Amino acid sequence: MTRHITGLHHVTSLASDAQGVNDFFTGTLGLRRVKKTVNFDAPDVYHLYFGDGAGTPGSVMTHFPFPHAAPGRRGTGEAGTTAFAVPVGALPYWHERLTRAGLGDSLEPGIRFGEARLGFAGPDGDGFALVEIEDDDRTPWEGADVPSDVAIRGFHSVELVLRETDGTARLLGAMGYEAAGAEGETRRLAIPDGNGAHRIDLTRSSAAPAVQGAGSVHHVAFAVEDRAAQAEVRDALTRAGFDLTPPIDRDYFWAVYFRSPGGVLFEIATAEPGFDRDEAPETLGTALKLPTQHEHLRDRLEGRILAPIVD
Repeated sequence: MTRHITGLHHVTSLASDAQGVNDFFTGTLGLRRVKKTVNFDAPDVYHLYFGDGAGTPGSVMTHFPFPHAAPGRRGTGEAGTTAFAVPVGALPYWHERLTRAGLGDSLEPGIRFGEARLGFAGPDGDGFALVEIEDDDRTPWEGADVPSDVAIRGFHSVELVLRETDGTARLLGAMGYEAAGAEGETRRLAIPDGNGAHRIDLTRSSAAPAVQGAGSVHHVAFAVEDRAAQAEVRDALTRAGFDLTPPIDRDYFWAVYFRSPGGVLFEIATAEPGFDRDEAPETLGTALKLPTQHEHLRDRLEGRILAPIVD
């Protein structure tokens, strides 16, 4: 077992429209866009990051918006719901706000593990939820029109929908997660004293395998402090029989990837160097930042390929 993982780092999904994703996360949910860059492997596609004011690990939702991408099909072998934490008493505000945003038909109030929650759909049918949490001292982004006493604090959890949950539960145990409850076909694992985004729900389902597309989670990333911690986690998981990539420089963090037993792509990402490595904290997410190997494409990307995002 490794104790270096603190919880989630980020969650990355596929989308069909960059402007729609930007409007949803900055406008409807009141998050900050902390980085506007491109997909390392497909530089003609944006990579947009949204989170708290600094892009703190455990708060960052990222998207690859492939223009006109076909919708995904929900099923097993995927992250079905990404949940955000809000203060206790905030859900009535969010119910009204999401209804005004045209999402009323998708709203699903409920309770899981004693916590009030409100499920809703994203712009491509993504599965999201808001969960009320006591004593979450994470600082929300205060640059939007959402009052700070009800604003999103960061992630609460991710739900993985799987045909069989034992293998993924054993993997999460090796990553430092511990059993934190069970309800029906769902069991929760959590990191003791984690970063606030330290819960994973495993739901067993007999549904057909998911088909990835717009609205699907591409991968779930877990947070470690630095490259030394990442190396220890990688070594431990390699010894446990998992096939991890070498560390890959993603400009704002170092990443290693591997496939979980349930089919979901996992990543271990570092907190360093952070999203302010190439932008001042007060201007995060305003300029198009390109990986060094794609800088020669700037004129072409900005002028003809990447549609401008209007804030």
